[in-house]
Amino acid sequence: MPIVGNAGIGQPGRVTQSPVPKTPKSLSRRRPHPAWIIAAVAFVAVLAAAGFRSVPGVLMDPLHAEFGWSHGTIGLAMSVNMTLFGLTAPFAAALMDKFGVRSVLAAALMLIATGTFLSVFMDSSWQLLLLWGVLVGVGTGSISMGFVATIATRWFVARRGSVTGVLTAASATGQLIFLPLVAVVSDAYGWRWAAVIVAVSALSVVPPVVLFMRNRPADKETGPYGADTDESGAASAGFGAAFEGLLIGARQPAFWLLAGSFAICGMTTNGLIGTHFIPAAHDHGMPTTMAASLLALIGIFDVAGTVFSGWLTDRVDARVLLVIYYFGRGLSLMLLPALLSPRAEPSTWVFIIFYGLDWVATVPPTIALCRRYFGDRTPVVFGWVFASHQLGAAIAAAGAGWLRDQQGNYDNAFRFAAGLCVIAAVMCLCVRERSSVDEHVEIDQVDGDVNGYRSPDVSISAP
Repeated sequence: MPIVGNAGIGQPGRVTQSPVPKTPKSLSRRRPHPAWIIAAVAFVAVLAAAGFRSVPGVLMDPLHAEFGWSHGTIGLAMSVNMTLFGLTAPFAAALMDKFGVRSVLAAALMLIATGTFLSVFMDSSWQLLLLWGVLVGVGTGSISMGFVATIATRWFVARRGSVTGVLTAASATGQLIFLPLVAVVSDAYGWRWAAVIVAVSALSVVPPVVLFMRNRPADKETGPYGADTDESGAASAGFGAAFEGLLIGARQPAFWLLAGSFAICGMTTNGLIGTHFIPAAHDHGMPTTMAASLLALIGIFDVAGTVFSGWLTDRVDARVLLVIYYFGRGLSLMLLPALLSPRAEPSTWVFIIFYGLDWVATVPPTIALCRRYFGDRTPVVFGWVFASHQLGAAIAAAGAGWLRDQQGNYDNAFRFAAGLCVIAAVMCLCVRERSSVDEHVEIDQVDGDVNGYRSPDVSISAP
Protein backbone atom coordinates (compact mmCIF):
# COMPACT_ATOMS: atom_id res chain seq x y z
CA MET A 1 0.00 0.00 0.00
CA PRO A 2 1.43 3.45 -0.88
CA ILE A 3 2.13 5.73 2.08
CA VAL A 4 3.34 9.30 2.49
CA GLY A 5 6.59 9.29 4.36
CA ASN A 6 8.96 11.96 5.62
CA ALA A 7 11.25 12.05 2.63
CA GLY A 8 13.75 14.37 4.17
CA ILE A 9 15.01 17.89 3.18
CA GLY A 10 14.11 18.85 -0.33
CA GLN A 11 11.73 15.93 -0.89
CA PRO A 12 8.65 16.65 1.19
CA GLY A 13 5.73 14.31 0.78
CA ARG A 14 7.49 11.83 -1.54
CA VAL A 15 5.40 8.76 -2.07
CA THR A 16 7.19 5.55 -1.14
CA GLN A 17 6.21 1.90 -1.25
CA SER A 18 6.24 -0.06 1.97
CA PRO A 19 7.72 -3.54 1.94
CA VAL A 20 5.14 -6.21 1.05
CA PRO A 21 4.69 -8.46 4.06
CA LYS A 22 4.10 -12.18 3.74
CA THR A 23 0.36 -12.58 3.90
CA PRO A 24 -1.45 -15.60 5.24
CA LYS A 25 -2.36 -16.47 1.65
CA SER A 26 1.27 -16.54 0.55
CA LEU A 27 2.16 -18.58 3.59
CA SER A 28 -0.69 -20.98 2.87
CA ARG A 29 0.88 -21.83 -0.45
CA ARG A 30 3.59 -23.63 1.45
CA ARG A 31 1.08 -25.89 3.14
CA PRO A 32 -0.64 -28.78 1.35
CA HIS A 33 -4.06 -27.96 -0.01
CA PRO A 34 -6.80 -29.33 2.30
CA ALA A 35 -7.97 -31.51 -0.58
CA TRP A 36 -4.91 -33.71 -0.14
CA ILE A 37 -5.70 -34.28 3.54
CA ILE A 38 -9.26 -35.23 2.61
CA ALA A 39 -7.94 -37.59 -0.06
CA ALA A 40 -5.59 -39.21 2.45
CA VAL A 41 -8.41 -39.85 4.94
CA ALA A 42 -10.60 -41.16 2.11
CA PHE A 43 -7.79 -43.51 1.06
CA VAL A 44 -7.55 -44.99 4.56
CA ALA A 45 -11.34 -45.38 4.78
CA VAL A 46 -11.56 -47.20 1.44
CA LEU A 47 -8.61 -49.36 2.47
CA ALA A 48 -10.32 -50.35 5.73
CA ALA A 49 -13.59 -51.13 3.97
CA ALA A 50 -11.65 -53.31 1.54
CA GLY A 51 -10.57 -55.46 4.48
CA PHE A 52 -13.85 -57.32 4.30
CA ARG A 53 -13.45 -57.89 0.56
CA SER A 54 -10.56 -60.24 1.42
CA VAL A 55 -12.65 -62.35 3.80
CA PRO A 56 -15.11 -64.43 1.71
CA GLY A 57 -12.63 -66.14 -0.61
CA VAL A 58 -10.26 -67.06 2.22
CA LEU A 59 -12.99 -68.21 4.64
CA MET A 60 -15.20 -70.06 2.15
CA ASP A 61 -13.51 -73.43 2.72
CA PRO A 62 -13.26 -73.04 6.55
CA LEU A 63 -16.98 -72.19 6.72
CA HIS A 64 -17.76 -75.16 4.48
CA ALA A 65 -15.68 -77.44 6.72
CA GLU A 66 -17.23 -76.23 10.01
CA PHE A 67 -20.89 -75.76 9.06
CA GLY A 68 -21.23 -77.85 5.90
CA TRP A 69 -22.48 -74.86 3.91
CA SER A 70 -22.06 -75.30 0.16
CA HIS A 71 -20.12 -72.93 -2.08
CA GLY A 72 -23.48 -71.88 -3.50
CA THR A 73 -24.84 -70.95 -0.05
CA ILE A 74 -21.81 -68.85 0.83
CA GLY A 75 -21.82 -67.40 -2.67
CA LEU A 76 -25.48 -66.40 -2.16
CA ALA A 77 -24.57 -64.44 0.98
CA MET A 78 -21.86 -62.65 -0.97
CA SER A 79 -24.35 -62.08 -3.78
CA VAL A 80 -26.60 -60.22 -1.33
CA ASN A 81 -23.56 -58.32 -0.06
CA MET A 82 -22.54 -57.24 -3.55
CA THR A 83 -26.09 -56.31 -4.53
CA LEU A 84 -26.45 -54.01 -1.52
CA PHE A 85 -22.86 -52.86 -2.00
CA GLY A 86 -23.92 -51.52 -5.38
CA LEU A 87 -27.45 -50.31 -4.63
CA THR A 88 -26.27 -48.40 -1.56
CA ALA A 89 -23.78 -46.31 -3.55
CA PRO A 90 -26.15 -43.75 -5.15
CA PHE A 91 -28.13 -43.28 -1.93
CA ALA A 92 -24.93 -42.92 0.09
CA ALA A 93 -23.73 -40.23 -2.31
CA ALA A 94 -27.05 -38.39 -1.87
CA LEU A 95 -26.89 -38.77 1.93
CA MET A 96 -23.37 -37.36 1.89
CA ASP A 97 -24.83 -34.26 0.25
CA LYS A 98 -27.57 -33.98 2.86
CA PHE A 99 -25.86 -35.02 6.11
CA GLY A 100 -22.19 -34.65 5.25
CA VAL A 101 -19.46 -37.03 4.19
CA ARG A 102 -18.07 -37.38 7.70
CA SER A 103 -21.31 -38.64 9.29
CA VAL A 104 -22.11 -41.12 6.54
CA LEU A 105 -18.54 -42.40 6.40
CA ALA A 106 -18.33 -42.97 10.16
CA ALA A 107 -21.69 -44.77 10.21
CA ALA A 108 -20.61 -47.00 7.31
CA LEU A 109 -17.41 -48.03 9.09
CA MET A 110 -19.43 -48.86 12.20
CA LEU A 111 -21.73 -51.10 10.15
CA ILE A 112 -18.77 -52.98 8.68
CA ALA A 113 -17.22 -53.47 12.11
CA THR A 114 -20.52 -54.60 13.68
CA GLY A 115 -21.48 -57.05 10.94
CA THR A 116 -18.03 -58.62 10.77
CA PHE A 117 -17.60 -58.91 14.55
CA LEU A 118 -21.03 -60.42 15.19
CA SER A 119 -20.34 -63.09 12.57
CA VAL A 120 -18.00 -64.85 15.01
CA PHE A 121 -21.12 -65.95 16.93
CA MET A 122 -23.15 -67.22 13.96
CA ASP A 123 -24.15 -70.86 13.59
CA SER A 124 -26.76 -70.68 10.82
CA SER A 125 -26.63 -69.68 7.16
CA TRP A 126 -29.37 -67.04 7.59
CA GLN A 127 -27.10 -65.24 10.04
CA LEU A 128 -24.35 -65.24 7.43
CA LEU A 129 -26.85 -63.74 5.01
CA LEU A 130 -27.86 -61.02 7.50
CA LEU A 131 -24.41 -60.09 8.81
CA TRP A 132 -22.13 -60.48 5.80
CA GLY A 133 -24.87 -59.89 3.27
CA VAL A 134 -26.96 -57.03 4.65
CA LEU A 135 -25.01 -55.14 7.34
CA VAL A 136 -21.59 -55.33 5.73
CA GLY A 137 -23.11 -54.88 2.27
CA VAL A 138 -24.68 -51.54 3.22
CA GLY A 139 -21.53 -50.44 5.06
CA THR A 140 -19.07 -51.23 2.29
CA GLY A 141 -21.46 -49.86 -0.33
CA SER A 142 -21.33 -46.46 1.36
CA ILE A 143 -17.52 -46.40 0.95
CA SER A 144 -17.41 -47.58 -2.64
CA MET A 145 -16.80 -45.96 -6.00
CA GLY A 146 -19.64 -43.47 -5.46
CA PHE A 147 -17.70 -42.18 -2.47
CA VAL A 148 -14.53 -42.02 -4.58
CA ALA A 149 -16.38 -40.02 -7.23
CA THR A 150 -17.73 -37.66 -4.55
CA ILE A 151 -14.28 -36.88 -3.16
CA ALA A 152 -12.64 -36.52 -6.58
CA THR A 153 -15.42 -34.34 -8.01
CA ARG A 154 -15.86 -32.02 -5.02
CA TRP A 155 -12.27 -31.54 -3.99
CA PHE A 156 -10.26 -31.71 -7.22
CA VAL A 157 -10.22 -30.09 -10.63
CA ALA A 158 -6.53 -30.55 -11.40
CA ARG A 159 -5.23 -34.11 -10.96
CA ARG A 160 -8.78 -35.44 -10.73
CA GLY A 161 -8.11 -38.52 -12.84
CA SER A 162 -4.97 -39.34 -10.89
CA VAL A 163 -6.75 -38.92 -7.55
CA THR A 164 -9.55 -41.16 -8.76
CA GLY A 165 -6.99 -43.79 -9.67
CA VAL A 166 -5.22 -43.58 -6.31
CA LEU A 167 -8.45 -43.77 -4.29
CA THR A 168 -9.64 -46.67 -6.40
CA ALA A 169 -6.32 -48.39 -5.80
CA ALA A 170 -6.93 -48.10 -2.05
CA SER A 171 -9.29 -51.05 -2.36
CA ALA A 172 -6.52 -53.13 -3.90
CA THR A 173 -4.11 -51.93 -1.22
CA GLY A 174 -6.53 -53.16 1.43
CA GLN A 175 -6.67 -56.50 -0.34
CA LEU A 176 -2.87 -56.60 -0.42
CA ILE A 177 -2.68 -56.00 3.33
CA PHE A 178 -5.58 -58.12 4.54
CA LEU A 179 -5.53 -61.18 2.26
CA PRO A 180 -2.28 -62.74 3.56
CA LEU A 181 -3.11 -61.65 7.11
CA VAL A 182 -6.59 -63.18 7.05
CA ALA A 183 -5.26 -66.39 5.48
CA VAL A 184 -2.45 -66.84 8.02
CA VAL A 185 -4.63 -66.00 11.03
CA SER A 186 -7.41 -68.28 9.79
CA ASP A 187 -5.02 -71.21 9.38
CA ALA A 188 -3.28 -70.63 12.71
CA TYR A 189 -6.11 -69.51 15.01
CA GLY A 190 -9.37 -70.11 13.14
CA TRP A 191 -11.60 -68.00 10.92
CA ARG A 192 -13.23 -66.16 13.86
CA TRP A 193 -10.02 -64.37 14.81
CA ALA A 194 -9.57 -63.35 11.20
CA ALA A 195 -13.05 -61.77 11.26
CA VAL A 196 -12.22 -59.93 14.49
CA ILE A 197 -9.11 -58.39 12.90
CA VAL A 198 -11.19 -57.02 10.02
CA ALA A 199 -13.78 -55.61 12.44
CA VAL A 200 -11.18 -53.87 14.60
CA SER A 201 -9.47 -52.42 11.53
CA ALA A 202 -12.71 -50.83 10.31
CA LEU A 203 -13.44 -49.44 13.78
CA SER A 204 -9.97 -47.91 14.11
CA VAL A 205 -10.55 -45.62 11.11
CA VAL A 206 -13.57 -43.88 12.69
CA PRO A 207 -11.51 -41.42 14.84
CA PRO A 208 -9.46 -39.95 11.94
CA VAL A 209 -12.64 -39.67 9.88
CA VAL A 210 -14.35 -37.69 12.64
CA LEU A 211 -11.30 -35.48 13.19
CA PHE A 212 -10.20 -34.68 9.64
CA MET A 213 -12.94 -35.39 7.10
CA ARG A 214 -14.94 -32.42 5.81
CA ASN A 215 -17.96 -32.21 3.54
CA ARG A 216 -16.94 -29.55 0.98
CA PRO A 217 -14.01 -27.22 0.27
CA ALA A 218 -16.10 -24.33 1.61
CA ASP A 219 -15.88 -25.95 5.05
CA LYS A 220 -12.13 -25.24 4.93
CA GLU A 221 -12.68 -21.77 3.41
CA THR A 222 -11.10 -22.77 0.12
CA GLY A 223 -12.01 -24.08 -3.32
CA PRO A 224 -11.30 -27.39 -5.04
CA TYR A 225 -7.66 -28.10 -5.80
CA GLY A 226 -6.78 -26.52 -9.14
CA ALA A 227 -10.01 -24.50 -9.47
CA ASP A 228 -10.06 -20.85 -10.53
CA THR A 229 -12.97 -20.11 -8.20
CA ASP A 230 -14.27 -21.37 -4.87
CA GLU A 231 -17.16 -23.19 -6.51
CA SER A 232 -17.41 -26.84 -5.49
CA GLY A 233 -20.63 -27.93 -7.15
CA ALA A 234 -24.24 -27.77 -6.22
CA ALA A 235 -25.57 -29.85 -3.37
CA SER A 236 -28.18 -32.50 -3.86
CA ALA A 237 -31.15 -33.16 -1.61
CA GLY A 238 -31.21 -36.58 0.00
CA PHE A 239 -32.86 -39.67 -1.46
CA GLY A 240 -34.72 -37.57 -4.02
CA ALA A 241 -31.38 -36.68 -5.59
CA ALA A 242 -30.51 -40.38 -5.90
CA PHE A 243 -33.65 -41.14 -7.92
CA GLU A 244 -33.21 -37.91 -9.86
CA GLY A 245 -29.70 -39.06 -10.76
CA LEU A 246 -31.11 -42.33 -12.09
CA LEU A 247 -33.67 -40.43 -14.16
CA ILE A 248 -30.99 -38.14 -15.58
CA GLY A 249 -28.80 -41.09 -16.48
CA ALA A 250 -31.60 -43.19 -17.95
CA ARG A 251 -32.23 -40.54 -20.62
CA GLN A 252 -28.72 -40.91 -22.00
CA PRO A 253 -27.80 -43.97 -24.14
CA ALA A 254 -24.24 -43.63 -22.85
CA PHE A 255 -25.50 -44.35 -19.32
CA TRP A 256 -26.83 -47.76 -20.36
CA LEU A 257 -23.68 -48.61 -22.28
CA LEU A 258 -21.49 -47.68 -19.32
CA ALA A 259 -23.78 -49.44 -16.84
CA GLY A 260 -23.85 -52.59 -18.96
CA SER A 261 -20.10 -52.73 -19.46
CA PHE A 262 -19.52 -51.97 -15.79
CA ALA A 263 -21.87 -54.80 -14.81
CA ILE A 264 -19.60 -57.13 -16.76
CA CYS A 265 -16.63 -55.54 -15.00
CA GLY A 266 -18.19 -56.51 -11.68
CA MET A 267 -18.90 -60.05 -12.86
CA THR A 268 -15.31 -60.60 -13.94
CA THR A 269 -13.60 -59.03 -10.90
CA ASN A 270 -15.33 -58.94 -7.49
CA GLY A 271 -17.95 -61.54 -8.34
CA LEU A 272 -15.73 -64.16 -9.98
CA ILE A 273 -12.04 -63.68 -9.15
CA GLY A 274 -12.47 -61.82 -5.87
CA THR A 275 -14.87 -64.43 -4.46
CA HIS A 276 -13.85 -67.67 -6.19
CA PHE A 277 -10.17 -67.47 -7.17
CA ILE A 278 -8.92 -69.03 -3.94
CA PRO A 279 -11.40 -71.97 -4.00
CA ALA A 280 -10.66 -72.46 -7.72
CA ALA A 281 -6.91 -72.58 -7.09
CA HIS A 282 -7.53 -74.95 -4.17
CA ASP A 283 -9.44 -77.25 -6.54
CA HIS A 284 -6.20 -77.52 -8.56
CA GLY A 285 -4.26 -78.54 -5.45
CA MET A 286 -2.89 -75.12 -4.47
CA PRO A 287 -2.73 -74.42 -0.70
CA THR A 288 -5.11 -71.72 0.53
CA THR A 289 -2.31 -69.53 1.89
CA MET A 290 -0.48 -69.62 -1.45
CA ALA A 291 -3.67 -68.81 -3.36
CA ALA A 292 -4.38 -65.93 -0.97
CA SER A 293 -0.86 -64.61 -1.48
CA LEU A 294 -1.32 -64.71 -5.25
CA LEU A 295 -4.61 -62.83 -4.94
CA ALA A 296 -2.80 -60.28 -2.77
CA LEU A 297 -0.16 -59.93 -5.48
CA ILE A 298 -2.96 -59.19 -7.92
CA GLY A 299 -3.66 -56.32 -5.53
CA ILE A 300 -0.08 -55.06 -5.87
CA PHE A 301 -0.30 -54.91 -9.63
CA ASP A 302 -3.82 -53.53 -9.34
CA VAL A 303 -2.48 -50.54 -7.41
CA ALA A 304 0.07 -49.84 -10.13
CA GLY A 305 -2.41 -50.43 -12.93
CA THR A 306 -5.15 -48.28 -11.44
CA VAL A 307 -2.88 -45.34 -10.63
CA PHE A 308 -1.40 -45.53 -14.12
CA SER A 309 -4.91 -45.76 -15.57
CA GLY A 310 -5.84 -42.57 -13.71
CA TRP A 311 -2.80 -40.86 -15.20
CA LEU A 312 -3.72 -42.12 -18.68
CA THR A 313 -7.33 -41.00 -18.25
CA ASP A 314 -6.13 -37.40 -17.98
CA ARG A 315 -4.38 -37.81 -21.35
CA VAL A 316 -6.04 -40.52 -23.49
CA ASP A 317 -9.58 -41.07 -24.79
CA ALA A 318 -11.34 -42.98 -22.00
CA ARG A 319 -13.23 -45.13 -24.49
CA VAL A 320 -10.01 -46.42 -26.03
CA LEU A 321 -8.67 -47.32 -22.60
CA LEU A 322 -11.81 -49.27 -21.70
CA VAL A 323 -11.77 -51.26 -24.94
CA ILE A 324 -8.14 -52.26 -24.32
CA TYR A 325 -8.82 -53.15 -20.68
CA TYR A 326 -11.81 -55.39 -21.39
CA PHE A 327 -10.18 -57.23 -24.30
CA GLY A 328 -7.09 -57.87 -22.18
CA ARG A 329 -9.14 -59.11 -19.24
CA GLY A 330 -11.12 -61.47 -21.45
CA LEU A 331 -7.93 -63.01 -22.82
CA SER A 332 -6.48 -63.58 -19.34
CA LEU A 333 -9.69 -65.22 -18.07
CA MET A 334 -9.89 -67.50 -21.09
CA LEU A 335 -6.40 -68.81 -20.32
CA LEU A 336 -6.80 -69.09 -16.54
CA PRO A 337 -8.13 -72.70 -16.31
CA ALA A 338 -5.00 -73.93 -18.10
CA LEU A 339 -2.70 -71.84 -15.89
CA LEU A 340 -3.78 -73.01 -12.42
CA SER A 341 -1.70 -75.76 -10.79
CA PRO A 342 -0.60 -76.90 -7.30
CA ARG A 343 2.32 -74.47 -7.49
CA ALA A 344 2.80 -70.94 -8.75
CA GLU A 345 4.25 -71.79 -12.15
CA PRO A 346 5.65 -69.07 -14.46
CA SER A 347 2.44 -69.24 -16.48
CA THR A 348 0.46 -68.49 -13.31
CA TRP A 349 2.60 -65.42 -12.74
CA VAL A 350 1.74 -64.19 -16.23
CA PHE A 351 -1.94 -64.21 -15.27
CA ILE A 352 -1.29 -62.56 -11.89
CA ILE A 353 0.63 -59.68 -13.46
CA PHE A 354 -1.56 -59.16 -16.51
CA TYR A 355 -4.89 -59.52 -14.74
CA GLY A 356 -3.70 -57.51 -11.75
CA LEU A 357 -2.77 -54.50 -13.87
CA ASP A 358 -6.26 -54.63 -15.38
CA TRP A 359 -8.41 -55.35 -12.29
CA VAL A 360 -9.80 -51.91 -11.41
CA ALA A 361 -8.16 -49.96 -14.22
CA THR A 362 -11.65 -49.52 -15.70
CA VAL A 363 -12.81 -47.20 -12.91
CA PRO A 364 -11.00 -43.90 -13.75
CA PRO A 365 -12.04 -43.86 -17.45
CA THR A 366 -15.61 -44.88 -16.56
CA ILE A 367 -15.89 -42.02 -14.06
CA ALA A 368 -14.34 -39.67 -16.64
CA LEU A 369 -17.02 -40.58 -19.20
CA CYS A 370 -19.76 -40.11 -16.60
CA ARG A 371 -18.32 -36.71 -15.70
CA ARG A 372 -18.27 -35.71 -19.36
CA TYR A 373 -21.97 -36.43 -19.67
CA PHE A 374 -23.28 -35.48 -16.22
CA GLY A 375 -20.89 -32.91 -14.74
CA ASP A 376 -21.57 -32.08 -11.10
CA ARG A 377 -24.15 -34.86 -10.90
CA THR A 378 -21.42 -37.42 -11.55
CA PRO A 379 -21.23 -38.83 -7.97
CA VAL A 380 -24.91 -39.78 -7.89
CA VAL A 381 -25.15 -40.90 -11.53
CA PHE A 382 -21.96 -42.90 -11.24
CA GLY A 383 -23.42 -44.39 -8.08
CA TRP A 384 -26.05 -46.02 -10.28
CA VAL A 385 -23.43 -47.14 -12.80
CA PHE A 386 -21.54 -48.67 -9.91
CA ALA A 387 -24.76 -50.32 -8.72
CA SER A 388 -24.83 -52.18 -12.02
CA HIS A 389 -21.21 -53.22 -11.37
CA GLN A 390 -22.18 -54.83 -8.10
CA LEU A 391 -25.35 -56.40 -9.48
CA GLY A 392 -23.10 -58.08 -12.04
CA ALA A 393 -20.73 -59.11 -9.26
CA ALA A 394 -23.66 -60.53 -7.28
CA ILE A 395 -24.80 -62.63 -10.24
CA ALA A 396 -21.28 -63.95 -10.77
CA ALA A 397 -20.70 -64.69 -7.08
CA ALA A 398 -23.84 -66.82 -6.87
CA GLY A 399 -23.65 -68.21 -10.42
CA ALA A 400 -20.01 -69.30 -10.26
CA GLY A 401 -20.64 -70.99 -6.91
CA TRP A 402 -23.61 -72.83 -8.42
CA LEU A 403 -21.53 -73.94 -11.43
CA ARG A 404 -18.82 -75.19 -9.07
CA ASP A 405 -21.37 -77.28 -7.15
CA GLN A 406 -22.83 -78.67 -10.38
CA GLN A 407 -19.66 -79.33 -12.41
CA GLY A 408 -16.97 -79.71 -9.76
CA ASN A 409 -14.79 -76.89 -11.15
CA TYR A 410 -14.85 -73.25 -12.27
CA ASP A 411 -13.56 -73.74 -15.82
CA ASN A 412 -16.78 -72.85 -17.64
CA ALA A 413 -17.35 -69.88 -15.34
CA PHE A 414 -13.98 -68.44 -16.41
CA ARG A 415 -14.68 -69.08 -20.10
CA PHE A 416 -18.13 -67.51 -19.94
CA ALA A 417 -16.67 -64.44 -18.20
CA ALA A 418 -14.08 -64.10 -20.98
CA GLY A 419 -16.85 -63.92 -23.58
CA LEU A 420 -18.65 -61.25 -21.56
CA CYS A 421 -15.50 -59.11 -21.55
CA VAL A 422 -15.58 -58.97 -25.35
CA ILE A 423 -19.18 -57.74 -25.17
CA ALA A 424 -18.14 -55.05 -22.66
CA ALA A 425 -15.38 -53.85 -24.99
CA VAL A 426 -17.86 -53.49 -27.85
CA MET A 427 -20.28 -51.56 -25.61
CA CYS A 428 -17.56 -49.08 -24.66
CA LEU A 429 -16.68 -48.65 -28.30
CA CYS A 430 -20.29 -47.59 -28.93
CA VAL A 431 -20.15 -44.69 -26.44
CA ARG A 432 -19.97 -41.68 -28.71
CA GLU A 433 -17.78 -38.62 -28.29
CA ARG A 434 -19.71 -35.59 -27.13
CA SER A 435 -19.62 -32.24 -28.89
CA SER A 436 -20.15 -29.04 -26.93
CA VAL A 437 -23.40 -28.37 -28.78
CA ASP A 438 -24.78 -31.83 -27.97
CA GLU A 439 -23.75 -31.38 -24.37
CA HIS A 440 -25.60 -28.11 -24.05
CA VAL A 441 -28.78 -29.31 -25.73
CA GLU A 442 -29.10 -32.70 -24.03
CA ILE A 443 -28.37 -31.51 -20.51
CA ASP A 444 -30.70 -28.56 -20.95
CA GLN A 445 -33.48 -30.95 -21.97
CA VAL A 446 -32.97 -33.00 -18.82
CA ASP A 447 -33.17 -30.21 -16.28
CA GLY A 448 -33.30 -26.84 -17.96
CA ASP A 449 -30.27 -25.72 -15.98
CA VAL A 450 -27.04 -26.22 -17.87
CA ASN A 451 -24.91 -24.59 -15.22
CA GLY A 452 -26.09 -27.04 -12.58
CA TYR A 453 -24.44 -29.86 -14.50
CA ARG A 454 -21.31 -28.15 -15.70
CA SER A 455 -18.14 -30.06 -15.02
CA PRO A 456 -15.10 -27.91 -14.22
CA ASP A 457 -13.02 -29.65 -16.88
CA VAL A 458 -15.62 -29.72 -19.67
CA SER A 459 -16.41 -26.63 -21.70
CA ILE A 460 -20.13 -26.23 -22.40
CA SER A 461 -20.90 -23.56 -24.91
CA ALA A 462 -24.17 -22.41 -26.35
CA PRO A 463 -24.91 -23.29 -29.97
